[in-house]
Amino acid sequence: MVTPTPLEAELLEIAGAVPDPELPVLTLRELGVVRAVHAHGPEAVEVELTPTYTGCPAIEAMSLDIERALREHGVRDVSVRTVLAPAWSTDDITDEGREKLRRFGIAPPRVRHREGPVTVSLGPTHTRPAGVRPETATASDPAQDPVCCPHCGSADTELLSRFSSTACKALRRCLACREPFDHFKEL
Repeated sequence: MVTPTPLEAELLEIAGAVPDPELPVLTLRELGVVRAVHAHGPEAVEVELTPTYTGCPAIEAMSLDIERALREHGVRDVSVRTVLAPAWSTDDITDEGREKLRRFGIAPPRVRHREGPVTVSLGPTHTRPAGVRPETATASDPAQDPVCCPHCGSADTELLSRFSSTACKALRRCLACREPFDHFKEL
């Protein structure tokens, strides 16, 4: 990885501070989608942006917001390039971003405990195996880890819909406090 110049680091901070258009509680840096800024002189930059998934409808809004923020900072020529490799993963969300999601009422994606692809299984809609108490449930696969309620912290939750307000979130309900909540799905 190439170390950014001081100018590139400064511009990366500005681009990364742009709020996500679908989840304005997060910045693009916290979401982990702004990959790099390459300066081509003091007035021309190229920003590398990775969408959360290939068909993400927010990528155009993100690009325009980044261009606007950098132009307001005095950069005349801004281009935003979509970069698909390496693919974005929910592992790219910063710890600060995960905490902001939780405080906003969205269960953050579970952290993967190993490298490689995320296994997908269609099974029970509860986040813990039947008969296992939430406080004793442990697993190394995030698909088996409980999705905890961002309101009360209970691991006793159920899936209501695999899709919520955006394709990257699922709708769940806590069986302890009965509150519905979004869960940012793992990718």
